[in-house]
Amino acid sequence: MPDRTLSRRSLLGSAAAAGLLAACAPPEPPAVARTTRALPVDRSATDRRVAFASWTQYLDQDESTKRFPTLDAFVRATGIQASYSEEIDDNDLYVNKIAPQLRAGQDIGRDLVVLSDWMVNRVIDQELVQPLELIRMPHAGNVLPELMDAPFDPGRQHSLPWQSGLTGIGYDASKVKEIRSVDDLWRPDLEGRVVGLSEWRDTLGVILRSQGVDPARPFTRDQLAAAVEVVDRRLRDGQIRRIRGNSYVQDLQSGNALAGLVWSGDIATLRAETGNERWTFVVPESGGMLWSDNAVVPITSPRRRNAQRLLDWYYQPEIAAQVAAWVGYICPVAGAQKAMEKVDPARVEDPLIFPTADFLARRTSVFRALDPREEQEYAAMWTQVVGQ
Repeated sequence: MPDRTLSRRSLLGSAAAAGLLAACAPPEPPAVARTTRALPVDRSATDRRVAFASWTQYLDQDESTKRFPTLDAFVRATGIQASYSEEIDDNDLYVNKIAPQLRAGQDIGRDLVVLSDWMVNRVIDQELVQPLELIRMPHAGNVLPELMDAPFDPGRQHSLPWQSGLTGIGYDASKVKEIRSVDDLWRPDLEGRVVGLSEWRDTLGVILRSQGVDPARPFTRDQLAAAVEVVDRRLRDGQIRRIRGNSYVQDLQSGNALAGLVWSGDIATLRAETGNERWTFVVPESGGMLWSDNAVVPITSPRRRNAQRLLDWYYQPEIAAQVAAWVGYICPVAGAQKAMEKVDPARVEDPLIFPTADFLARRTSVFRALDPREEQEYAAMWTQVVGQ
C-alpha cells in the first residue's frame, strides 16, 4: 500500500524527500539504539523460524505453485524456516489490532512486519519495535544513500525500506478512454466504476495536488477539508464505488471498477494476473505522491536475529531485483538496477522501478509530517466521510 508508501502505504517526510532528489554522503555509523522496554531473550539459535507479515502482491510469487521463490531460496541457504502472510491491508487497522498485545508483552507470532513511514514513526515513538543490529546485517549497507537517514529513524536503527512507490491513477485502457487528470475520474462514463485508497494521505494527497496545493508544504485545515469534500461528494453521488485498503485491487480484477487512485506496482501486477496489458498507470498532470514502506521487528519477537537475516537477505542486489521485477515498485537497494540486467532486461529502464531524480522532482510530492493534533483532526475528518 502500498496505504502501498519510497507501497507503499505512506509518505516520506519532507527531509527524506529532499534526500531522495539529491544524492548524499553515507551517514556516520549510528549510535546503538536504546529502548526503555525490556527486549525478549532472543531464541533464534534454537528456534529456527521467522514469520514475515506484509501487504498483498509485495513479494515475488510463482503463479503455478503459489510459492515465493526468493523466500524458498532463503530457507535453503540458511536452514531457517520462513513463513509469509499477506495480512496487512491498512496501517491503522493492522497496528490497532496488534498494539495491545505488544504493549502487554505478548508475542504476536510475527517477527517482521511492513509498515508505512508515518506508522513506523509512531511505533518507534511508542517503543513497539526492536532496534536492528546493523552490524549483523552486512548487506543492509546497500540501502540507497538517499533513504538511509530517514527523519523518523535516523541512521535506520529500527527499520529498513522494503519497497517504495507512487500514488496516481490506474485505468483499463481497453475499456476507458485516456485519463490524464483527477477530474477525468469524475466523467459520466466512469460512474460507479472508480475506487479510492483508504490511506488518506495517498488519496487526499493526489486530490490536493489537483487543487494546486502541495501536500509536502504547509497547508491549512480548510485546504484539506476541500479535498475531503471531493471524496465525500463523489461517494454520495455514486461516482466512487468504494474506498478500500489494499483489497481495492479486487474491484479492478473483477471489472467492477475500471479506474481509480492506485499504487503504481499494483497495476504492473494486475497486468500479469489478468493478461490485460492495457491496464495503465499514470501520474496525473497535476502530480502524484511518493511513499515508502519499511520492515520492522515487533518489540515482542523472540527471533529478532532470524528476522534480521531475512531482511538482510533481501538487501542483496540480485535478490532485490527479483522482487522488484515481480512487484513493480521502486527498489530501495543500490545495485539492483545493474542486477536487473540478468533478471529481466526489459525492466532495467522501467521508470516505476528505477525513476530518475528529475521525474520525482517534477512530478511527485511527499506528504509532510503532521503534528499529533493535525494527525488526529485530519484522520477524524477522513473517518467521518469514509466510515473507517
